[in-house]
Amino acid sequence: MTGAKRIAVLGAGANGASIGADLTRAGLDVTLIEQWPEHVAAMRAHGLTVNMPGRSENTAVSVLNLCEVATLTEPFDVVLMLMKAYDSRWAAHLIEPHLAADGLLVGVQNGMTVDVISEVVGAHRTLGCVIEVSSTMTEPGVVDRHSGPDRSWFAVGSLTDATRGREREVADLLAHAGTVEVVDDIRGAKWMKLVSNCTTLVTTASLGLPMIAGLEHPGMRDLMLRSGQEALDVARAAGFRIMPIFGLTADDVSRPDAVVETLLDTLYRGFVLPNTTTTILQDWTKRRHSEVDDLNGYVVAEAARLGLDAPVNAAVTEVAHRIERHELEPSPENAALVSRLAGVSG
Repeated sequence: MTGAKRIAVLGAGANGASIGADLTRAGLDVTLIEQWPEHVAAMRAHGLTVNMPGRSENTAVSVLNLCEVATLTEPFDVVLMLMKAYDSRWAAHLIEPHLAADGLLVGVQNGMTVDVISEVVGAHRTLGCVIEVSSTMTEPGVVDRHSGPDRSWFAVGSLTDATRGREREVADLLAHAGTVEVVDDIRGAKWMKLVSNCTTLVTTASLGLPMIAGLEHPGMRDLMLRSGQEALDVARAAGFRIMPIFGLTADDVSRPDAVVETLLDTLYRGFVLPNTTTTILQDWTKRRHSEVDDLNGYVVAEAARLGLDAPVNAAVTEVAHRIERHELEPSPENAALVSRLAGVSG
């Protein structure tokens, strides 16, 4: 791959749009591809506004509706995919015809999506990515990014030797949006992020509270740590090694019994602001399906495959499903329900 890269950001929601704006301001050839028509129209008419702590930036961006992908005539060299985890397969199929023969599709997502992407475009065109960026969007064309580039973090890695050595191509792009590490075991790094997500995302969202308020709710810290520990135990049983993420070192995660708490405290200390809400709660506020089945639900399924139990994750998943069926509302009262379903004594 030589010359200026043609880059697409597939999924220009809050995180995708803000990353696309970072790359656009860096002078790169970037096309945002998005499925919310009003958001596309607003960005075309007024540019993309990203509000961050201490500053606000408006960027003129190139953007397409999903239905316009079929009009493309030139392939992309790099596609950064920021779709929901459950949309990964169809989204990869959508963009595959428009990915260069030596291009790279990078799943900048939560969940264990890297193998799904590989099945569609081939391991020789797949890179995995761990993302830690916090942002929200309720108004078309406007993103509230709680963690600017100075507080955002990514890890990039290969699945096979076919892409080994090319990670830097993507890392150099994402460096415009945050701190980036290249890792030698991307599946392991993705599992560690899954552990962190199982600790924090659905658990606090079920209370209907921002992340800090959720952690401080009576009894929730213990429940969150139990959920994360189950995920870590399943990962280790599946043969994944404990890997440092969020800029931690191997020494920081050398004690398996303290890893979940270390990840929790590092996340809250370095990336979470007082009013930060999780992507799960944002989805529920908009009456949308969340990624719970790709997070806590994934842990439950993997535990069952390995002959293990994950009662807290099962309870978190069940409460999330009840919320999505509109049988429950996100509420602090759900903490006691999760505990009861999981068999956790008060």
